[in-house]
Amino acid sequence: METAGLLKIFERHLPPPAIPYCLHLWKEIPFHFYVKKPRQSKLGDFRFRRDQKIQTITLNADLNPFQFLITYIHEVAHLRVFEQLGPRHAPHGTEWKKTFQVLFAPLLNEHVFPRDLLLPLRRHMQNPSASSARDLFLMKELSKYDRKEESSFEKFLSDLPKGQDFVLQGRKFKKGETRRTRVLCEEVETGKKFLVSTLAKVKPLESDQSFSSPI
Repeated sequence: METAGLLKIFERHLPPPAIPYCLHLWKEIPFHFYVKKPRQSKLGDFRFRRDQKIQTITLNADLNPFQFLITYIHEVAHLRVFEQLGPRHAPHGTEWKKTFQVLFAPLLNEHVFPRDLLLPLRRHMQNPSASSARDLFLMKELSKYDRKEESSFEKFLSDLPKGQDFVLQGRKFKKGETRRTRVLCEEVETGKKFLVSTLAKVKPLESDQSFSSPI
């Protein structure tokens, strides 16, 4: 990938003050970089192949600029640890956490992030998890910066009362008991039970609101 092409992607997806730093990280250890269609299972990933000198990082296209930046640094940290230790290490172990913290430290300021994001970010970075999406406090603050047309009708599952009907991925569910980070939900049509993350973005339904599943 050429610098000009990467710069165009960064200008479209990153907070402007973070662009020079993110470009610098890529120049230090280049990698293939792709922006992908939204994936339900992950925000981004680092892919390595032993037969290739240059590895690959991908990020979801629907992330807001601050989530895009956090995920970018998250995946670059994976690349750095891979370059140092090879594939035989814990994916989100001590080495990755330390690398992520070091790479992220220059960004933890009001020049890059709004003040309301700095508190949850600093807390999160004290002991970063495998995904920022597991941090309810951080994700709720980040969601304020999602594009309005995508988020105006959605809420976090954790914010719905027990017994509330909602739609997720075109299917209707009823919220049940919360079990730590997941909620036991019943699919209305089949009666089957599923554990759904409390951080899932869902569309609430009123008790008298009809619902038609997509064809």
